[in-house]
Amino acid sequence: MIRMRSKVAHLMLAILLLSTAWAQRRSDPLTPAEEDQLRDAAQEPSDRIKLFILFARTRLTTLEQVRVDPKVTDRARQTRDQLQSFLDVYDELNDNIDTFVERKADLRKPLKSVIDADTEFQAKLRALKSSADANKNEAKQYDFLLSNVLDAVDNGLQDHRQLMTEQEEAAKHKKTKTP
Repeated sequence: MIRMRSKVAHLMLAILLLSTAWAQRRSDPLTPAEEDQLRDAAQEPSDRIKLFILFARTRLTTLEQVRVDPKVTDRARQTRDQLQSFLDVYDELNDNIDTFVERKADLRKPLKSVIDADTEFQAKLRALKSSADANKNEAKQYDFLLSNVLDAVDNGLQDHRQLMTEQEEAAKHKKTKTP
C-alpha cells in the first residue's frame, strides 16, 4: 500500500513538472531565432534594445495583417493572441531596460529609439482601438487586453521619457565632474 502511494506521488510530481515545463515553453514570447539574436547581443544595451523594438514591431505588423486578411476565420482570437504576444515582448523590452539601468548603462541613444517606437506603437494601437469600436461584437473578445496594452505603452512612454531626462541629467553632472 505504501509503495502504491509512493508511485502515485511520483506520478503526480512528474505530471506537475511536465505541465510546468510545457506551460513555460508555450508562453515564451520569443522565437528560437529571436533568442539567438538576443544571445549574440547579450552585453550591448543598444543592440539588445533595438532587437526588442524590432520584435515588438513585428508583432504589431502581424496583428495588422491578421486584421486585413480575408482568409482569417477567427479574427478576434488571433487579434487577442497577437496583442498578448506584443505585450509579452514589450514587457521583455522594459525588463531589459530596467536591467541595464541597474547596471548603470548609458541608455540615452537607445532610449531615443524606444521613445520613437513607443509613439509608433501608440498610433497603431489607437488605430486598432478605433477600428474595434466600429466592430463591437468582435472587439468584445479582446477589448480588455487592448486597453491593457495601450496602458502599458502609455506608461512605458512616460517612464522612458522620464528615464531619458534622468540619463541626460546624469551625463551633464558626469561631464562637469571630469577635470
